[in-house]
Amino acid sequence: MNGHTFHMSARRCAAVAAATALAAGPVVLTGAGTAHATGAQDGRAGASVLRTDLDVSLLNKAVHVPLTVSLNEVQAPQSAEQTALTARLDGVDGGKPFSVLRADVAKSAATVSADKAEGTVELVRAKVHVPGLPLLSVIEVDQVTSRATCEAGKAPTAASNVLGSVRVLGKRVTLTSGGTTAVQVPNVGEVRLDLSKRETTSATAAATALELKVSVDPLKLNVAKVEGTLTLARATCESPAAPGDSGPAAEEPQAPAEESEAPSEKSAAPKEPGAPEESAASPAGDVKAQGAPAAEANLAETGSSSLTPYLAGGSAVLLALGGGAVALARRRKKS
Repeated sequence: MNGHTFHMSARRCAAVAAATALAAGPVVLTGAGTAHATGAQDGRAGASVLRTDLDVSLLNKAVHVPLTVSLNEVQAPQSAEQTALTARLDGVDGGKPFSVLRADVAKSAATVSADKAEGTVELVRAKVHVPGLPLLSVIEVDQVTSRATCEAGKAPTAASNVLGSVRVLGKRVTLTSGGTTAVQVPNVGEVRLDLSKRETTSATAAATALELKVSVDPLKLNVAKVEGTLTLARATCESPAAPGDSGPAAEEPQAPAEESEAPSEKSAAPKEPGAPEESAASPAGDVKAQGAPAAEANLAETGSSSLTPYLAGGSAVLLALGGGAVALARRRKKS
């Protein structure tokens, strides 16, 4: 095995080793070429039937009492089914519990697998109340659903549906998608609704069936004013990493550094017997690259020098003298 063949074998071994490392999983190159494997990112999902973020002002005191509650709010992997939610607030109706939501069906679920994350919500025949309005519902719905689905390697999707009739502060309303519906009731207040809000990015999705901006003045049960937001049927998700995806912090794998050039065919080929050895320190190509005259370069390649014409002339003279001496000796022998 000559040097050229051995060198090529070493390069093939390096390439096979690199291919084996890449097949083992995604890598991150750090520092001086050190590789670290990174695991796939886990997906996420969440769901909630109702969330309230309300500020309640009381009549007999210049105070504000927050009402922040949630019904069937879950994070994957979980599910919940609870059809009633009550709350207590100091100073409201003597501290008695009051109903925030009642429904026939109130389900939420969040699931995550290796390649999919999903949140779902279903709410059927539901009524939502706020402090100070024990008999009048802020909103009544027949059925609402929300779903957010994030699959690895695919665009996330979000969808919400509001089915059947909707009543706001006792009034039946017609909702329009992509816009805000405002309902005003004299001596009670105002509710503004946004229908089916959906948000998606390259890796996340969120769906909300109804979002209500509430501003009411009940003047009952020691409640002067209620302001804030109600969110019905919200589902969210975040995609798991696709197989082979090294995540946002990973870098592209880099091929091993190229080995030095293999010896040229000229230097590897066997030399003709008697051929002059080339100088390793000053090959002909280097002489030309340094700007030496072409005539000297040619002389260097053939092994000749500037003394060659004189040596040739001297050899001719000596040859002539030798021939004359031989002829003179023959003549003397004959005589």
